[in-house]
Amino acid sequence: MASRFFVLFDDIAILMDDVAVMSKLATKKTAGILADDLAVNAEKASGFVSAREIPVLWKITKGSLLNKIIILPVVFLLSAYFPVAIVPILLIGGLYLSYEGAEKIYEYLFHKKDDKKDISLNTEMTPAQIEEYEKEKIKSAIIVDFILSVEIIIIALSTITDSPLNIRIIVVTIVALIATVFVYGLVALLVRMDDLGYNLIAKSKTNEGILNKIGTALVKTLPFIVRSLGVIGTFAMILVAGGIFVHNIEHVHHLVESLPLPSIVSEFIIGLIIGFICLFITKIVLKVIGKND
Repeated sequence: MASRFFVLFDDIAILMDDVAVMSKLATKKTAGILADDLAVNAEKASGFVSAREIPVLWKITKGSLLNKIIILPVVFLLSAYFPVAIVPILLIGGLYLSYEGAEKIYEYLFHKKDDKKDISLNTEMTPAQIEEYEKEKIKSAIIVDFILSVEIIIIALSTITDSPLNIRIIVVTIVALIATVFVYGLVALLVRMDDLGYNLIAKSKTNEGILNKIGTALVKTLPFIVRSLGVIGTFAMILVAGGIFVHNIEHVHHLVESLPLPSIVSEFIIGLIIGFICLFITKIVLKVIGKND
């Protein structure tokens, strides 16, 4: 009986070791999307009065957890009984990521002034308008999170397709939970960073005191961090999308191999090209149906 117990304990230790190794690999593969997820949610959770930032973020976090609860069983069932569907879903997600990245670049280049006008229009709103604005941002964030969660889970699963089903379930679930805790935990720290800065400034006895300097630095640094995350997230989205196309479409893979460029550059170019093709097609369709800006 004792020997069976130690054999079982040894099996559990081996399983957990495999899970740890696979989780590390899967997390590395999804790092690009996590960067974009972080950038998107930092933007969605900002722009509110201080008292509403954390409640808004908590609502988005609960929506993200619900997304994972919905997505994980569906993906596991597909992996077990209809694995051929995984790659098409991955490619569809890649199209979305490349499109989003291209659209952000296009909006930055051609509609930057329009964005500034929109921001100025939202500076004075009634309580009802503020509530509606909050609901729209939460809804938008949860929808984007759903799509990014599908990609995170599928990419994590695609890195361990040769592993037993039980390990796949444990590893992908861990990666999904890490994604939620990491992203929303870091976003919570970011959106409160300016409040911490203002508190330090208020506690400082002089304008030249160390608390005042630290507080001022935090307040001034936050907008730069959020903008930087947006840029990093955009490039990460395009790069992840390019990698999806390169590794799952044979003709694209051979094309990239023939290019005298580092793989990371080739994947980014592929993602960017496909993204702008998707953007161009979308704009034509919207124009035809009369919904173009």
